[in-house]
Amino acid sequence: MAARLSASDGSHVVSEPHLRTVVVLAAGEGKRMKSSLPKVLHPLLGRTLLGHVLSAAEPLAAQRTMVVVGHGADQVRAHLAEVAPSVTAVHQAEQLGTGHAVRIALEAVPEAAGTVVVLNGDVPLLRPETVAALVAAHEGERAAATVLAAEVPDPTGLGRIVRDAAGRLEQIVEQRDATPGQLAIREINAGIYAFDAARLRDVLGKLSTDNDQGEEYLTDVFGLLVSAGEPVAVHLAADHTETLGCNDRVELAGLRRLLRDRVNEGWMRAGVSLLDPATTWIDVTVALDRDAVVDQNTQLQGGSVVGSGAVVGPDVTLIDTVVHAGATVLRSHAVGAEVGPGASVGPYAYLRPDARLAEKSKVGTFVEVKNSELGAGAKVPHLSYVGDATIGARANIGAATIFVNYDGVNKSRTVVGEGAFVGCDTNLIAPVEVGAGAYVAAGSAISNDVPPGALGVTRAPQRNIDGWVARKRPGTVSAEAAERALQGASSQVPAASEGEAIHGTAESVGAVTEAGDTATE
Repeated sequence: MAARLSASDGSHVVSEPHLRTVVVLAAGEGKRMKSSLPKVLHPLLGRTLLGHVLSAAEPLAAQRTMVVVGHGADQVRAHLAEVAPSVTAVHQAEQLGTGHAVRIALEAVPEAAGTVVVLNGDVPLLRPETVAALVAAHEGERAAATVLAAEVPDPTGLGRIVRDAAGRLEQIVEQRDATPGQLAIREINAGIYAFDAARLRDVLGKLSTDNDQGEEYLTDVFGLLVSAGEPVAVHLAADHTETLGCNDRVELAGLRRLLRDRVNEGWMRAGVSLLDPATTWIDVTVALDRDAVVDQNTQLQGGSVVGSGAVVGPDVTLIDTVVHAGATVLRSHAVGAEVGPGASVGPYAYLRPDARLAEKSKVGTFVEVKNSELGAGAKVPHLSYVGDATIGARANIGAATIFVNYDGVNKSRTVVGEGAFVGCDTNLIAPVEVGAGAYVAAGSAISNDVPPGALGVTRAPQRNIDGWVARKRPGTVSAEAAERALQGASSQVPAASEGEAIHGTAESVGAVTEAGDTATE
């Protein structure tokens, strides 16, 4: 139903409560943050302070959302273009108070009618449900203005809600302008309001700068409306922590802890196991499935997703990474990666952007993977770099294998076929392909393709120079040990002739390669 309110000329103006405009105040400098970054752009579990506030207002389905910018305006505009391109930025060149900020916002949209919702840009814990309840109460009571209030343990620094003897709102008084009696009030103004657009426009033009700051206080609107006999209301927040803002980095850290606890509690009640919630940090943009397990000292950031039955942690950071059902990620760091169902990562692995691990594949200890795909059941167990590669199903990559992908100008790709076996300490020099079922001997540097089922070998003959330690390292522990060993063996093994002092042939190398181990698992 439309609300009927008196206009300044004695006529009546009909407002349409279902028409809504959101105004977010984000022009302040935030001096106490001591930062080149505008206060409202400081990050907090996946969003900026401003981003959290915009998210809280989103369910209102407002016809328009406006953000008043001032200090760091270009930075704030750039952020809005990235996260909320439909939002309109209005520049407040001089910060002359909250009333002035709202006035210039409404001047930019003279057609705005219905309900105007005003939010501070630094209250990131505000819930959408609380904003919706405020607006519903305001429109339901047909009020000219409604303020969100909260009962707080310590109201220092906050505006007070001053009521009359009947409990009705009389005025809102800022801390610096409050009397000693008003300072004792613990019901505070949260800086979040709903107004009737027509009445707000009328009263904003009557604001005075006769106060300690010499500014136009938006809170003075309430006193003017009360004096004019207009209905005003107070809506009390169920949880006062939602109304907390921050003025410095200490307070920001406090908000971060509160939001962490809220997020973690929500996931645990949804069926996710957090083994140590105090050391688990989950961005509000992360998604987890029921029966996922998150161990201690774990950070889940950005658009990360953890599937049902997956185990992540301890000591894991995931950024924009998907971990599918039943996978395990242990003591590792991943950015823009995908870990397939039942796959295993870590400990101490690094998955860089576009690392894709298929079902039941493995990336083990001290392995780095970048822009590469591992097929189902493929293994890179330890001490290897995999860059710009495609590794087939059930292939095994031995320890200390390097996919040599960069020649200083271009990056090239390596393909390892299904069921291939690459020996330890191998360099695969891209572009190159190791065929399906092929083997590569340990210690090889492969720059030509290895056909399917073939053995690729690049290895110089081994040379053993007898007596080298005694001649070059006399008196050392090694020399003494060698002498004892030689003396003990001299009675059983005939001494080598001078012509046999250097051993090893190409044929013997091939025999060793085929008989000995070439990789590890």
